[in-house]
Amino acid sequence: MRSFIAIALGLLVGAAAALGLAVAVYSLVPPAPVPTAAPSATPAAVLPSPTPSATPTASPVAVVPSASGPARSPSPFPLVGQAAPPLVAPGLDGSPIDLAAYRGKPVWVVFTGTYCPPCRDEYPLMNGFAVRYAETGLVVLAIHVEEEAATVQPFVDELNVTFPVGLDADGSRAAAWDAIALPVHYWIDEDGIVQEAALGGLGPDQMVQGLGTILPGVTIGE
Repeated sequence: MRSFIAIALGLLVGAAAALGLAVAVYSLVPPAPVPTAAPSATPAAVLPSPTPSATPTASPVAVVPSASGPARSPSPFPLVGQAAPPLVAPGLDGSPIDLAAYRGKPVWVVFTGTYCPPCRDEYPLMNGFAVRYAETGLVVLAIHVEEEAATVQPFVDELNVTFPVGLDADGSRAAAWDAIALPVHYWIDEDGIVQEAALGGLGPDQMVQGLGTILPGVTIGE
């Protein structure tokens, strides 16, 4: 009986030893890594490429040269390049002056006054140009602003003025032509278009320049 017990105990001890050995060997073997899903690369945000906007380009401004010469710089006078406004005024000789009656001719209009020193100084020059270029059809018209015939008539008689002189007693005609300060000159071509304007008093060279815009092909001297 004792030998049976001894054998059983030996078997148990051997089994325990074998189990311990197996546990020891298992512990020495590194565990296999648990496969994990590889992280997928986060896709980069695709930014829409900016749609190229059309760069606004300035519309070309057509510069139309007048028949009298090459294109000029823009004028500060709003009437330049426009049809001349109506102009009707009583004349010193009693007959009305009507700008429309001179359509087809180059016209030089000046708003003036005897109370204005530069205006008085311009008169002899204007009179000279009126006589010299009368054969070209040139018409010079002087409109006296806020003056009466009794004042203007002796003045033009003294200078032997050869061109028509009219009166703008209430200043309404000058206002319609933007002639706020005097003298103001306008050069109007045969088609009734204001080609040039100037604030006086002018010298002969400036008058020649203005006349050149309405007398194409004519050599103008001072």
